[in-house]
Amino acid sequence: MKKMDLLVTGVGGQGVVLASDIIGETAIAAGFDVKKTDTLGMAQRGGSVVSHVRMAPKVWSPLIREGQADLLLAFEKLEAARWSHYLRPGGIAIVNMYEQPPLSVSLGQEKYPAQDEIAAALKRQTDQVYFVDGTGQAQKLGNVRTLNLFMLGCFAAFAPLEIDIWKESISRFLPENLREINFKAFEIGRKEIEGGRIR
Repeated sequence: MKKMDLLVTGVGGQGVVLASDIIGETAIAAGFDVKKTDTLGMAQRGGSVVSHVRMAPKVWSPLIREGQADLLLAFEKLEAARWSHYLRPGGIAIVNMYEQPPLSVSLGQEKYPAQDEIAAALKRQTDQVYFVDGTGQAQKLGNVRTLNLFMLGCFAAFAPLEIDIWKESISRFLPENLREINFKAFEIGRKEIEGGRIR
């Protein structure tokens, strides 16, 4: 793959921006030109967070157009549905099964969509949809903050980037005492993809 347009989304506190920073640095280290931009909507309070990451031999703009994303990496299910229209036909969606109802749902103004509704929204764009239990796997490791590295591992299964380069980039972003558990989360994410696809 010569280029990849990636949309990373989730809610505040899930490590979306750190994940997209690591992706950008890894792609640069692999020789790609990279452009990136982040949008944080009341992120500290669990609001929507989205990062556009574009990698190619030459990239002119950081923003992905609707219907042009090669891959959607969603840390939260509703955010996956909300941004699904950015996927190109036949693109890849990787979705963490975690639910964090927005304020409108908590106040009873709206209803959180059912799993089949979220799946249907994604399937309208692509058949390549992978639901993964990233939050559950991070909890099993004993640190829910490893979710973002688990999701990076899932993405790495499709990215045109070597594993050694990934590990070098991750090491630059994380203190030494957190590297081992996060490397483990990354490897579990890479293996998780195989069993997560919906048919």
